[in-house]
Amino acid sequence: MLTLRRTGQALMALSAAAFTTWAGFIALITTRQREMLFAPTRQREVARCSPVGHRTRQVVLRSADGTRLCGWLMTPRVPGPHPAVVYFGGRSEEVSWVVRDAEHLFPGLQVLAVNHRGFGESQGIPGERELVDDGCACVDWLCAAGRVPDGSRIAIVGRSLGSGIAVQVAARRAVAAVVLVTPFDSVLAVARRRIPAAPVGLILRHRFESVKVAEQVRAPVLIVRAERDDVVPHPHTDALATRLPKLIDDVVIPGSDHANIPFIVTTQLLVRRFLRQAFALAEPAETHAAPGAGNDLRDASSCSSSAMPSHSNSDNARS
Repeated sequence: MLTLRRTGQALMALSAAAFTTWAGFIALITTRQREMLFAPTRQREVARCSPVGHRTRQVVLRSADGTRLCGWLMTPRVPGPHPAVVYFGGRSEEVSWVVRDAEHLFPGLQVLAVNHRGFGESQGIPGERELVDDGCACVDWLCAAGRVPDGSRIAIVGRSLGSGIAVQVAARRAVAAVVLVTPFDSVLAVARRRIPAAPVGLILRHRFESVKVAEQVRAPVLIVRAERDDVVPHPHTDALATRLPKLIDDVVIPGSDHANIPFIVTTQLLVRRFLRQAFALAEPAETHAAPGAGNDLRDASSCSSSAMPSHSNSDNARS
């Protein structure tokens, strides 16, 4: 009898310890979820760059709440009106690399790449509602500045977490086209897959539920997937793809992973051709990049990069 009693006490102690550990884990997720979802990068990805096909200037936008948002506006060197692209980066992505690669991704197009609040030189603290509002403000700024007549001459490109912003912005604003690179159905669904023991549905505040607004996106959409993606498994992209009314193409890039996919030649040619077709633009007579699956364009322009190795050694850091 004494042995049974001691065994029962030991089991109760183990259960109490397990519950305490689990409760501490849940408390950590609840209090630190912003830091776990957003990992702002302050250092520029590319320190200095001299783009070939665009004139580039730094811009400062003010969000609806007055937050200072910093980025770059790239304008084709050829005079005349040009359609525009707004780019939204990932969870820790500093977007100065877009300045370097604009001639490969977006020839003949204006490009607005603004760092999320808390990233680069942008002020503020990131959050889902704030980032989506800022994304809408970027589209509105291009129209208000007279750079494009309306959203019919603007495309949106979002990568990973930025795809969650892009889908919501495209649901709120009439735009010409949308490119989603390694997109997901929702952060909530991805979190449930990663930590099934946690009640994430009760505690997660920044859900980025793209799947819930996907049917409101009326623009043609291109989805670009990584062949090896351990950050956004393909089933999460599948769930989003089935809800998009005008999904034009859904392409897996050979040899790519979640971190390197934007820098692969195949990706860049695919994106640029989709956007130029969306705006009914002819391909440039000359290109600065030699086509070829798996080739990397990171050293293709005259640039000085402050953090180049991070492209290949951090899946999560650029998600």
